[in-house]
Amino acid sequence: MSDATANGDATEGAPDTAMPTLPKMQILGQFIRDLSFENAAVQNAVVANGQPDIQVQVALDARKRPTENQFDVIMKVKIESKTKEDEPKAIFLIELEYGGVFLIENVQEAQLHPFLMIECPRMLFPFVRRIVSDVSRDGGFPPLNLDQIDFVALYRQQLAARAQQTAQGTA
Repeated sequence: MSDATANGDATEGAPDTAMPTLPKMQILGQFIRDLSFENAAVQNAVVANGQPDIQVQVALDARKRPTENQFDVIMKVKIESKTKEDEPKAIFLIELEYGGVFLIENVQEAQLHPFLMIECPRMLFPFVRRIVSDVSRDGGFPPLNLDQIDFVALYRQQLAARAQQTAQGTA
């Protein structure tokens, strides 16, 4: 009798080839750490005619928690809306720090930092987008729907900025 299956693959007597362990990510919790909305248009009687100039800044931070394989990832979003005039006037400002507690397993140490700064924010972003939309609408403006963020590009920019700071510090 042969040790092959119907498709010709050997099953018995073949060395065990272990399947690589896939990374595992689980969101244990999400939270708003800080939220601020300033409606400068109403406070300063600013009349916004036409499409405003909206600037979005995103920063990320990740920290190890005391519990094994658990990490805090914080996405900091600052959104400034101004008029498109010679002297721009503030319309509104949203500052949001949104965090998640993640359980991360089976990720190599060398890949952990990019994983925390790319994959975890991708999971948080839809919630950040909804909060920004709701806050801008509740503040008296049309809902602001953030465009998708390329977290790989953002991560590369942060690495380049860090490398530049290090180079300037040693020069």
